[in-house]
Amino acid sequence: MSTASQTPRPRNAAWWAASGVATLAVLALAMTPFRDAVLRLAAQGSLHTPDFSLIAGLSPVIKIHLFTALAALVLGGVLMIVRKGRTFHRVAGWTWVGLVSVTAGATLFITQLNHGSWSFLHLFTGWTLLVLPLAVFAAKRHDVRRHRRTMMGLFYGGFAINLFVAFIPGRTLWMTFFG
Repeated sequence: MSTASQTPRPRNAAWWAASGVATLAVLALAMTPFRDAVLRLAAQGSLHTPDFSLIAGLSPVIKIHLFTALAALVLGGVLMIVRKGRTFHRVAGWTWVGLVSVTAGATLFITQLNHGSWSFLHLFTGWTLLVLPLAVFAAKRHDVRRHRRTMMGLFYGGFAINLFVAFIPGRTLWMTFFG
């Protein structure tokens, strides 16, 4: 394998700006049907001391999902900062893969949003459970470029978008901090 495929291409500011605008456009389009309800709930909210009793009252599967997602978010942030290819990166990476797998797997049992059925959010679950092993296989094959792109896509796409969704007014995390 040539080293050219392993060397990442640097991204310029225009690429990052276009990616951010595209992400915001997709989120705006996804939220359009709920716009009025979201705006009404947002107007009623205010920042206050977090009400953790709301989290304590959640089902065990949602607690597992929430805590593994938060741990994966923190560990993923660390992994984005530290030097890659070292022992820490490998151990922490496998830990992150485990956390993300449990987080995604737990969502298969969370069906309250759609009255006992899966919702459109479960498409993220399917995508994660499909792409996560592909990213690991890319690392095993020393395809650094594909591994980096896939893992960064899972981290930023999966966690940034889903964190946004978790804080939609009316949902548990919104109510914990703003409701």
